[in-house]
Amino acid sequence: MSVLNSPIPRFHLAMPVDDLTAARRFYGEVLGLRQGRSAETWIDWNMYGHQFVTHLAPAQTQQIHNPVDGHDVPVPHFGLILTIEDFHTLADRLRTAGVPFVIEPYVRFAGQAGEQWTMFLLDPAGNALEFKAFADDAQVFAA
Repeated sequence: MSVLNSPIPRFHLAMPVDDLTAARRFYGEVLGLRQGRSAETWIDWNMYGHQFVTHLAPAQTQQIHNPVDGHDVPVPHFGLILTIEDFHTLADRLRTAGVPFVIEPYVRFAGQAGEQWTMFLLDPAGNALEFKAFADDAQVFAA
């Protein structure tokens, strides 16, 4: 089954960036996303089958952090739930590219309901991204 015929809807998300050249390098080269259409003020990206768009918007807002598991989690943030293999491949790719983590990859809720790998990082415009992985997809919404 492909993303296009998946029963799970694909998302469209547009995020502000202050430098499209930096966004092109980060999302295209560092994260390895395929670029779609673009114009002088925006770029479409294929984010694992989802439509992610970086829009030129030089004015940024102040970022907020919430305490979670002894970490300062940036809010707002967005990201994807990957397979464990893809999560570690991406973490290695980020390390190789020298991307600093806001929160290093680690296992959250180890041995509990909702056990997951998680990591946080910022794109060049300061947008926070979280990538997660669950060994058991049934645990994604565990309470």
